[in-house]
Amino acid sequence: MKFYWIKTHFIVKKIFSRYVWDLPNQEKKVYLTFDDGPTPEITEWTLNQLKQYDAKATFFCIGENIQKHPEIFSKIINEGHSIGNHTFNHLNGWKTSTEDYIENFKQCEDEILKQLHILNLKSKIYNLKSNLFRPPYGKIKFAQSRIMRKMGYKIIMWDVLSADFDTNVSPEKCLENVIKNIRSGSIIIFHDSIKASKNLEHALPKTLAFLKENGYKCEAI
Repeated sequence: MKFYWIKTHFIVKKIFSRYVWDLPNQEKKVYLTFDDGPTPEITEWTLNQLKQYDAKATFFCIGENIQKHPEIFSKIINEGHSIGNHTFNHLNGWKTSTEDYIENFKQCEDEILKQLHILNLKSKIYNLKSNLFRPPYGKIKFAQSRIMRKMGYKIIMWDVLSADFDTNVSPEKCLENVIKNIRSGSIIIFHDSIKASKNLEHALPKTLAFLKENGYKCEAI
């Protein structure tokens, strides 16, 4: 049986205080995040849902998927969302040497920079960069994070886990995981991936509706 925190415990946040778990504020701002894209159809569907509610989000992209689908990556940026590094091949930091992990992280960084450069060539309105990183599975060694932080990156974790990636979690439970735990400042994690699509397609529209009805504003990190 899998175990994970749906609502990240304050002790975990305190122990790993060098990571960003939430962004407390008094203005009912929350931060939707999406991992593992860009993925054809799923990411574009997600973007359409966000647009309907005038919501901004942050997409932590896998470098290999950016390379395969640069047009979707560009669309994320063109629609005003933030992007972050999620390694090139979705590596588990606990199972990967620091040298290999950082090399893979840099490979994703290079792909992001390449696509941002192309965007800048196409339009002079952009002045983009990304200093956000989220470790796949939330698993990263201290030595790995220390190198990234020295490079100017912020390690973005989460406050609320939808568990949309878990095929044993029902769409209804996925939605409940989110709306019962959201607070002002929460960083909420979804996945724009094939594996998560069934749960995401149920939970995201209802989450967006709930946030709007309760006076929350969705912003990019």
